[in-house]
Amino acid sequence: MKIYGDLKSGNCLKVKWVCDRLSRRYTWVEIDTLKNESRTAEFLKLNGAGQVPVLELDDGRTLAQSNAIIRYLARGTDLIPAEAFLSAKMDEWLFWEQYSHEPYLAVCRFQMFYLGKSQGELDPEKVKRGYFALARMEHQLHDTRFLVGDALSLADVALLAYTRVAHEGGFHLDGYASVRRWIADSEKVLGL
Repeated sequence: MKIYGDLKSGNCLKVKWVCDRLSRRYTWVEIDTLKNESRTAEFLKLNGAGQVPVLELDDGRTLAQSNAIIRYLARGTDLIPAEAFLSAKMDEWLFWEQYSHEPYLAVCRFQMFYLGKSQGELDPEKVKRGYFALARMEHQLHDTRFLVGDALSLADVALLAYTRVAHEGGFHLDGYASVRRWIADSEKVLGL
């Protein structure tokens, strides 16, 4: 299989980390989104939305959206809890990540790290919502080692991608001891 992605993107790294953790063989095809390589006619045949990552299976079928891809790759493994309720809690975090975490932490990171904006130029509402997301994670991780109990799941992989580089978007983790501990634990389990 092939993974089309940008190694600077947390959403693409999620897919790489899951493949590596599960020892899945793949070919990485680097797509530089800043050079609009995801907007070429060839790429748009793979994903009409023009976004990375994209998984291309050996039979030519493609799948987009990072959390859909990692759910597909990890089916039947220990990265998805076997118990139905815990699996649903994992999904709850995956949906939350895309709606209430990534739009704030990842967007601020993109603006500072790639566009060269200063912290003062960031949208204050995005910063506020980013810290709200970190506070929610801190609250959960105060009580559990990982987001869904004591074992790493796809919820942790998904949220680790941009939380571990939150400082690149102007977010400071000084007041988030449980989040910092979780980052270290998650990186260790994933071998990062």
